[in-house]
Amino acid sequence: MIKSSSQKTFILTTGLSVLILFFCSTIRHNLFQSGALDLGYHDQILYLLSQGKPPIISFWGYHFLGGHAEWIYYGLSLIYRIHADVHILLAIQAIVLSIAIVPILKLSEQAGLSEQKSWLIAIVYLLYPLIFNINLFDFHPEVIAVPLIFTSVLCARSRNTPGFILSTTLILGCRASLSLLLVSMGFWLFVFEKRRWYGIYTAIIGMAWFGIFTTVLLPTFKPDGHHALGRYGRLGSSIGEMAINIFLKPQAVLEQTLTLPNLEYLLLLFIPLLWGLHWRYLTPLIATTPILFLNLLSNTLAQKDIVHQYSVPILPFLILSVIATVAHQKNFLKPKKWILAWCLFCFFALAKYGYFFGLYLSDLDTWSANRQAIALVDTQNDVLTNHNLVPHLTHRSFIQHASDDNFDQSLERYQFILLNVRHPHYGLSEQSAQQLLQRLKADQQFTQQFEQDDVYLFRRKSIMGFNDSPKP
Repeated sequence: MIKSSSQKTFILTTGLSVLILFFCSTIRHNLFQSGALDLGYHDQILYLLSQGKPPIISFWGYHFLGGHAEWIYYGLSLIYRIHADVHILLAIQAIVLSIAIVPILKLSEQAGLSEQKSWLIAIVYLLYPLIFNINLFDFHPEVIAVPLIFTSVLCARSRNTPGFILSTTLILGCRASLSLLLVSMGFWLFVFEKRRWYGIYTAIIGMAWFGIFTTVLLPTFKPDGHHALGRYGRLGSSIGEMAINIFLKPQAVLEQTLTLPNLEYLLLLFIPLLWGLHWRYLTPLIATTPILFLNLLSNTLAQKDIVHQYSVPILPFLILSVIATVAHQKNFLKPKKWILAWCLFCFFALAKYGYFFGLYLSDLDTWSANRQAIALVDTQNDVLTNHNLVPHLTHRSFIQHASDDNFDQSLERYQFILLNVRHPHYGLSEQSAQQLLQRLKADQQFTQQFEQDDVYLFRRKSIMGFNDSPKP
């Protein structure tokens, strides 16, 4: 437990962090800046599970276990049984990112740091730009793994076997790819931490879950292959083929890893903590090898920044390296004020708080119209709408976001079509939005129920009651 002298500081620090993170993500969502991918995706999973319906994500078309196998949602869906609300996800994210300072404080104390230095490490973690940025970027279950990773290391070092088994098992439920992290983490625990049983156990459950995912879950729920394989160029069209070609095609691997975007990514990843990293104490990063390698190998730029979720599993091991460096007094910045100045400078330079003064205000001219139109979708019938409006309507079995790839699709299955033509958002051009609008106006099966500020709501006539009439 946290010392009584630190309890007040802990409550204030954690409470303030939760409030800031939750407030920012909620404001972003309510400004219609969240999206079908990824907030709508995860919200629909929990809603369908809580209703006892097949958790098939409608705009992906397959069971969520065929995507990233986040089986932890079976437990989280119990909360949605009590009250289904997308803000619960945003609150969970803010809480788990903030309470990670609990095991950080214990790990720092275990390493021999003073209470003051332990709190310094905790603040350094909270100021790392990825924490603020990932909290803004919809929701991702990987954030739940952050305090669990710290806790599992703490339990291994303390030889708390039940706690270690529980925390590592829950990590597997946050994302299938974290099984690879556990394999390499097992190696690190075995070789460098001298926790041989813990290392063997971690590596075994990591390999076992990866095998189950690739040989059972993926073929069962998504037989056409994993959606992310296209990010890895010429390395293969299946997970097995890609794994083999990593060794058989070294030239292709080098071509995709020795790039300027990768250099920039590594700089972004390390610079906020560079003051407290020493080469002798970087061994915790061995655990991140597969995750970091996949990010470097990918041709998707989203995997090469500290905005998206792909670097989240790396952060705990960076912090562990900082703790070890500070414990051995090898950090090149030692005065607390200079360390905080460094971290604040990196936060203000790399955190995306500036979006609230620009990008996130870009749709204000249609904000009221969006809200009014959404309120008129008063049933759980099927809906077609803009990508950024999906998270406000995902509590139904089927919803699809309009895009350039599907704007000319059949409209037979939809009972509501909500379209913001002025701000089409992700995947839908203004031209495609206008074409879809004209098509709807000419379709005799739909009636226009709402129009304001280039926001249109069309409702299928077959579901309108006797007293229903189009609203101006």
